[in-house]
Amino acid sequence: MEVKRHMKKDNVKIDNYHAIGIVEGFIECEEEETLIEAWQHLIDTGLAWTLQGWFGREASYLIEAGICKYPEE
Repeated sequence: MEVKRHMKKDNVKIDNYHAIGIVEGFIECEEEETLIEAWQHLIDTGLAWTLQGWFGREASYLIEAGICKYPEE
């Protein structure tokens, strides 16, 4: 996965707003782990499938690549 922005690990609780902000890039962070956490949050909550189309496509790619996983039932 190509990370195009710098991420900063800063103990921000990943909620819907922060997850979307990190993924879209208007919230900066330095750790790739944080970006993956944000994507996983969007997948777990189902938001990845309800936002603009590219969110769902990228989420599907991340799951297929083994970077993220389907939510646990």
